[in-house]
Amino acid sequence: MPDSEPIFLLLPSILSLILFFILIKRKQRRYNLPPGNMGWPFIGETIGYLRPYSATSQNLSLSFELNSTFFRYGNIYKSNLFGEKTIVSADAGLNKFILQNEGRLFECSYPRSIGGILGKWSMLVLVGDMHRDMRIISLNFLSNARLRTHLLREVEKHTLLVLNTWKEKCIFSAQDEAKKFTFNLMAKNIMSMDPGHPETEQLKKEYVTFMKGVVSAPLNLPGTAYRKALQSRSTILKFIEKKMEVRIRKMKEGKENLEEDDLLEWVLKHSNLSTEQILDLILSLLFAGHETSSVAITLAIYFLPGCPLAIQQLR
Repeated sequence: MPDSEPIFLLLPSILSLILFFILIKRKQRRYNLPPGNMGWPFIGETIGYLRPYSATSQNLSLSFELNSTFFRYGNIYKSNLFGEKTIVSADAGLNKFILQNEGRLFECSYPRSIGGILGKWSMLVLVGDMHRDMRIISLNFLSNARLRTHLLREVEKHTLLVLNTWKEKCIFSAQDEAKKFTFNLMAKNIMSMDPGHPETEQLKKEYVTFMKGVVSAPLNLPGTAYRKALQSRSTILKFIEKKMEVRIRKMKEGKENLEEDDLLEWVLKHSNLSTEQILDLILSLLFAGHETSSVAITLAIYFLPGCPLAIQQLR
């Protein structure tokens, strides 16, 4: 009986604490949110959201068919994705309104789990003045003069490299080939890395692992895609930092290589960014340029056969 006395003494305190949280919950402001389901604790509906669907489907919401979210709640609903409370919209009108008012009524942001992989100085995560400064650096590097004199030649060169690997009547994945093309192009223009070189292939391997974790359930546990992505991020940043150290040493010794006319060289010469900021900037540009461009190229290949006029104009 004496052993149970501490429990009885703590019981009123525990009950009072539970009651306190219930009252706080009831007093919280209730927002006029769309219907929905928050799913499992922490991971929410992330797994169902990431489930692949058929590209030939007439209804893109089939990626959600197992949990029937769209069928239950419509095109706008609340959910829990990547560890964050989220409003999901498949309504074209609302999406257009949000995009047109970005920076005024809406602020671009990513879940904390994705921000943790991309880095706090990533251009995709930053907002406000710092985002503007990072964007200006990128745009200044990709000036109209550089696009005409340098980048277009690089695009043609890397396009031919990919096309020359195709054999007659062979079957290939347009998405894989587009990713190969864009990665090699970005690696060349960001850090002067040649396609097919061992260090380029090693970076590509780490980058593939990194990408798998960017859009995965935010579970930082051994063996998960998220944990592997964090490890690959660390490896990639060490690789970029080593490149930076070599460039800085060459600049101090006056042994600059004219062939290394890339973003890394430009940032080191024309910006006051810290090492951490440069690392996150380069990683975010490699991510953004590679992913968006490869998807656009893949979709163009997919839809071009249905538009003979476009094919004729390209020829």
